[in-house]
Amino acid sequence: MKFADTIRRGPVQPQAGRIAAIAGLVAIAIVAFLWHLGSVGLVDETEPLFAEAARQMSVTGNWITPYFNGETRFDKPPLIYWLMAIGYSIFGVNEWAVRLPSALSAIALMAGCFFTLRRFGVPSGDRRDLWLSAWIGSAIAALNLETLVWARQGVSDMLLSGCMGLGLLSFFWGYATTPEKQPPKTVKFRDIFHFQFPNQWYLGFYIWTGLAVLAKGPVGVVLPGLIILCFLIYVNRLFSVFREMGLIWGAIIFGAITVPWYVLVILENGQTYIDSFFGYHNFKRFTRVVNGHSAPWYFYFIVVAIGFMPWSVYLPIAFSRLQFWKRSPWTRQPRFTHLKLFSFFWFSCIFLFFTVSVTKLPSYVLPLMPAAAISVAIFWTEELTQNRDFSFAKNRGFFVTVIVNILFLAAVAIAIFVSPNLIGPDPAVQNLPEWVRTSGLPVVGGVIWMATAVCITWMIRDREATHRDRWRLVLIPNFLGFILFFGLLFIPGLFLVDAARQLPLRYLSERVETVRQADEELWMLGFEKPSVVFYTRRPVQFFEIRDFFKIQSPPLFYVIESLKNDPESDTAIAISRPKDLQKLGLDPTDYPVLAERGRYQLIRLSKQILLYRVLNHTSDS
Repeated sequence: MKFADTIRRGPVQPQAGRIAAIAGLVAIAIVAFLWHLGSVGLVDETEPLFAEAARQMSVTGNWITPYFNGETRFDKPPLIYWLMAIGYSIFGVNEWAVRLPSALSAIALMAGCFFTLRRFGVPSGDRRDLWLSAWIGSAIAALNLETLVWARQGVSDMLLSGCMGLGLLSFFWGYATTPEKQPPKTVKFRDIFHFQFPNQWYLGFYIWTGLAVLAKGPVGVVLPGLIILCFLIYVNRLFSVFREMGLIWGAIIFGAITVPWYVLVILENGQTYIDSFFGYHNFKRFTRVVNGHSAPWYFYFIVVAIGFMPWSVYLPIAFSRLQFWKRSPWTRQPRFTHLKLFSFFWFSCIFLFFTVSVTKLPSYVLPLMPAAAISVAIFWTEELTQNRDFSFAKNRGFFVTVIVNILFLAAVAIAIFVSPNLIGPDPAVQNLPEWVRTSGLPVVGGVIWMATAVCITWMIRDREATHRDRWRLVLIPNFLGFILFFGLLFIPGLFLVDAARQLPLRYLSERVETVRQADEELWMLGFEKPSVVFYTRRPVQFFEIRDFFKIQSPPLFYVIESLKNDPESDTAIAISRPKDLQKLGLDPTDYPVLAERGRYQLIRLSKQILLYRVLNHTSDS
């Protein structure tokens, strides 16, 4: 018996299978998303903004308007802050509580993919084929770079992906399990709006979509709506499904979840919130470049290729096997066979939406990763279980894809080997390329992926018909390679980045309270690192060096006013770098260094001396 057949037909006891499934899911969840989750510090710039805004909510009791460092933060809706604040109350204010909502979102999404594929993964309905599909899909949904990165960060992206993904999976369960009725000969538009309460799956869709809107705003409903609309039009079931979804009750449920907070925050902040959140952070991000996040039109091809590696090379063939350009056969097939087609629309709509968007960030396409995992899982299940002619002539696309898999992994290995030569200077780390080189991680990562490429090459070395079945097993070294990559490069890489970039700031933040005198303010001169606000638990004044030399300089006015209001408080505690202090015209003798770590210094600075040096430096210039 061939090994691929053994995978499919090995003896499985139902109860033992369920226990193994649950144990396996728990193991993947713990290792992929919870292992070392809180072992490294918060990463500047974005993560501490969320963490501190949530801490401010728990401290002030204001659960409506998020604040950071004394200023409103309208970037994102409140769900992520609420969940973090709840985590603080249970686990304390720490990195674990900050990242737990993202980790749990990824775990829930992985489980959703598992049970969806377990039910609809293969049209044949064979129990063992469904188990295989579920295992491949859930493992791929967890073990891809994009998901692992964002599941381990305390930001709203993974929460959005989890809510949106569970909402779309709930929709598909409702779509696939609802008995299909013969549509009437004539359907009026008003017929789809009637007071029918949605079934449990459509109800889940409305709830999860509402939570997605509370996680990141209108995109939480726009993208699922676009995906479902395009899919239903394609399969010619738009009006029939809309009738059974209970749209009126759905809108009421969705509105009950989303509207109250938006009303309260607008009442509390007025037009300022509308202009900032809806105008700047949503409409403007789609139509203009925001914060310099521009990229070429092909940006997301690169993001998906790298972020979904090594499975990304199998996406083209998985989608081409659908033959989506032949619409008629799909419209005649029963609903429960449509999962791979639905995943295609899920992937494509999100990919195209953000490709059109002017502002581009790698995290934007995170919500399409579950669809990619489902598509690749179904493709591989078919490859491993279908007893068909496996000749080169009839499967040329598959063989070419395996060759591309090898070349892609070899290219990744070479890129990792030479990565220290490709790293540019980092203002936060002295000699970062050398730091990376001496860590040995580039060698480890390069060896892992090169060995994986060599292993796959060895497996497909024989073109004889009796050995071609080995080609179907290249999935195994891909999995093993990624697991080694995760354990030996990804996790150690997190510790390396933390030690190089974040640990010095955490050390100085902890020292602040031991050296700060009563009423001394905390400043940062020359750069802005939000993590200092979180770790010191106090407000920080951020000053750019160039702002000191502007006409009607805001920093100078601030210093002068602080001296007028409190003449006794002549000093401030400041975190800066020697080069920034030098730009201000300060000598090392002008300030005592209270602590030093990496490129950063913690100093006590006289406001009078600062004014004198800056004004003299300006006049000399």
